[in-house]
Formats: sequence, structure tokens, C-alpha cells
Amino acid sequence: MKSIRFDGRVAVITGAGGGLGRAHALLLAERGATIVVNDLGGSVGGVSGDATAAQKVVREIEAAGGRAIASYDDIATPAGAQSLIDAAMQAFGRVDVLINNAGILRDKTLHKMDPADFEAVVRVHLLGSAWCSRAVMPVMQQQQYGRIVMTTSAAGLYGNFGQSNYGAAKLGLVGLMNSLKLEGEKFGVRVNTVAPVALTRMTEGVPLGRLLNEATPERVAAGVAFLASEACGLTGQILSAGGGYFSTVRIVEGPGVHASAEEVSPEFVADQWAKISDVCGERGYGSATDALLGVFGPLQA
Repeated sequence: MKSIRFDGRVAVITGAGGGLGRAHALLLAERGATIVVNDLGGSVGGVSGDATAAQKVVREIEAAGGRAIASYDDIATPAGAQSLIDAAMQAFGRVDVLINNAGILRDKTLHKMDPADFEAVVRVHLLGSAWCSRAVMPVMQQQQYGRIVMTTSAAGLYGNFGQSNYGAAKLGLVGLMNSLKLEGEKFGVRVNTVAPVALTRMTEGVPLGRLLNEATPERVAAGVAFLASEACGLTGQILSAGGGYFSTVRIVEGPGVHASAEEVSPEFVADQWAKISDVCGERGYGSATDALLGVFGPLQA
């Protein structure tokens, strides 16, 4: 296969001062991209800030012969996200790739969680990705080209104890992707999502055991680089990536059961549950309209 390159491309990467974001930035820069390294330099919980994190990654890229600038904009606000994209445009005149990677953790069971901690996590992960995507979409539409990569998590796809805020935000990103893929399609904008498995500050304490040395951010970055590239014509995909493992994740629906008007009742649902929950012959849908047609279309025949 032809080598995947980013020569002449500009990539904006949030949360790129360390961990996964840094790995994405270094790999895309190595393959020719100009990088905007966005990071507040705060703690895992999103407290305080330190400009040196983003600056360090910029220096790494420049030392290897690449081009990069640092951004300290707070992408959790519409104004901050717009400022980030504006800075990229002022410096380089275009934005080809947006990788929404920034995130924080404030873990606790829901009934013990301070509402502010729930809102803060949703604000950074979900709203931050939405605001950055909102700011960059007009640029990509005008260019008739763009790649946006969201970052979900197994906690969002499957749930995790003590992470209701994080899980809700992460699954929300899948919903955001599913709408943006439709809004960007005719403009050549492809929107996909990565579900990473990697050892970073945010996964400290997770019992990865012997996989510890395998679950590096660099092994996730390879998948993200593909999704962010011109070689990827796909849209609306969820890519699970980590430790050399790659797989797609899909939301599917089984064939289901249709009840007549006379049959519809709670008892019908209970009696037919085995068939209702059977996903053999499952199908995926490209949009909510497709899903409605999939359910109600056969009734019109």
C-alpha cells in the first residue's frame, strides 16, 4: 500500500501535551503534517495549567525537523475552541485534521459525585469536541476536505464503575460523530472515532498486567493516523485500538419482532423477549432515518 503521508496538511490536536495526544502529534508530524499542539497543561482532573507541556511537544517536533505551534486555549468553551482554530488559520491558512483528544477524569459513583464534577467532565470531553468541530467545520467545508477524529472509550461503549460522567460524555461523542458524518459528507469531511486502550496518566491503576508494555499510546496513534489521513474515505466508524489490536465497534439492531395492534402489550414484550433480544441477522444503520425505514419499511409492503 502507498505510504500514508500528511505533507502539506495541518492538524489540530487537543490534549496533545502528553499521552495519546502527544503520540498522535509526533506521528503525524513525522509523516509531514504541521501540528497545532493544544494543551492547558492541567492535572488529570483538569486543575491548574502549565504551558510547558504543549511547548515541550512543539520542541520535540521542531527538533525532528517538523513544524508546530502551541495553543493554550480552553476548548471547553465555544470562545476557546474558536480561538484555537483561528490561531491555526492565522498561522498556516488551513486546517485539514482535527483530533478531539482532550479529556479529564473525576471518578466517583454518581450518588456521591459533586454535580460540578459531572459537568466538568462532560464539558471537556463532549462539549469541547463539539465546540472544536463547530469551529473547524466551516473551514473544512470551504476546503472541500477534512478529517475529524473523536475519542471515545470502553467506559462509554460498555460502562465502568464510578465513571458515569466520563462514560456519558464518551458515548455522547459517538452520537456527535453520527450526526457530523452526515453534515460533512458532501463537503469531503470524514468523521470517525477511536476507542483507545493505552497506558497514560488517565489509565494509571488499571490492571493491564503483562500487557503493560504493549498498551502504549504509539500503538493507538497508528490507527488514529489512518482515520486522519486522505487514505481513509470511511466515515462514521468506531475503531478500537491498543497494544497492536484493531477492531471496529458497531451499534447494531436485531431483526426484532412486529406485533399487531391487538397484540401490543407489556405481556407481549415479556413473552417475546427471547426473539426481541436475538441479534442474529443484525443490521447497522447510517442514520436515524435509515433506522426508521428499517423498522417501519416492512410494514408498508
